[in-house]
Amino acid sequence: MLERIPYRPLDCASLPQRLGDRPELLAPLGPATGWRVREVGDGNLNLVFIVESDAGSLVVKQALPYARVVGESWPMSLDRAFFEHEALKRLGARDPGRVPDLKLFDPTQALLVMEHLTPHTVVRRALMAGEELPRLGEHVGLYLARTLFRGSDWSLPTAVRKADLALFAGNVELAGITEELVFSDPFKDAPLNRHTPGLEAAALAVRSDRALKIAAQEMKARFATCAETLLHGDLHTGSVMATADDTRVIDAEFALYGPMGFDVGVLLAHLWMACFARSAHHGDAPSADRAGARLLACAETCWQVFAAEFARLWRTERTGILGGCDLFEDQGDSEGSEAALAGQLATVWRDALGFAGIEIHRRILGLAHVAEFETIADTGRRAALERRALAFGRHLAVNRHALDTPAAVTCAVLAAEGV
Repeated sequence: MLERIPYRPLDCASLPQRLGDRPELLAPLGPATGWRVREVGDGNLNLVFIVESDAGSLVVKQALPYARVVGESWPMSLDRAFFEHEALKRLGARDPGRVPDLKLFDPTQALLVMEHLTPHTVVRRALMAGEELPRLGEHVGLYLARTLFRGSDWSLPTAVRKADLALFAGNVELAGITEELVFSDPFKDAPLNRHTPGLEAAALAVRSDRALKIAAQEMKARFATCAETLLHGDLHTGSVMATADDTRVIDAEFALYGPMGFDVGVLLAHLWMACFARSAHHGDAPSADRAGARLLACAETCWQVFAAEFARLWRTERTGILGGCDLFEDQGDSEGSEAALAGQLATVWRDALGFAGIEIHRRILGLAHVAEFETIADTGRRAALERRALAFGRHLAVNRHALDTPAAVTCAVLAAEGV
């Protein structure tokens, strides 16, 4: 029987008692007296527990009524657990096997129980440790193409798409967080901003950089007004877990409708930031060079696979209200269809570069930073690497119309590094 008591945060001691009668946990784990619980949440918002027994293991994720990264002074709605549940169901159906299996959703307690991904590692940690993930670029490229295309008016029946748009419009609180923390705060003197000592001049320069602020405003307008498809909404390397052969996407509470290029750009931004930070996490120059080559190749592969799979879906699953087969293929004009495809991919790529450039700024000058930089104890070295990343991010955002290919972006990374 589902627990009907008012919401109360879980802890390691209370979890077996409070969830020990749930059949969704009992079947794979056995009696609660044999459960071993540990809290592993290292994100900004939620509690995350791994529950293990001799029979198996599961993950329990519970929303907190405040932003964990700040504390109780920043209250938040528990509704984000509902939106994550609904998003994972849809994303999992659009690219089967690429998100964890869902076992239970309890809206009263704002918790999800899902498959424990093991021996998967959070991609951010794996990349920092120098692990090779040879299929990461391929898998995330396929995931992005399938979820973004199949959640859009290119593919979905219009009634379904519009109903989903109305549903996820309710995730207004987390959308507002993105709109302010990503697109506005890093470009002004916002109270939640923080940066590495030594970056004061860089932060001031950003606030007076008219071209960059115009780019940030343009990308914010794209994010806020282009309800193109269902987005994961926070697809960075901490929201992906992988082994050498498998890749899974987690943590979809920021899901909303927006432009396709947003998810693509955020993920690429984190691969590129990892490249800038790599020299601090590898003991010698050859190891750092190899890690950098892998990261740049992964980013290029991600886009190439995305474009190829998006094109395949365009040619085989373009059945939504935007399909346009009646305008092209049905009139014998396959070249026209291919021209429209090229235009759509060009828009996604241009948007992705703009969003990537803004994401780099917010992860260095805003509230939520990345471990690749934050774990560098030498703040002088950290600041120097972050300056290079900021220069690259500015180039992406301001000159996004001039960078036509992933190879051109790779050259820009190397140029910003002084290679």
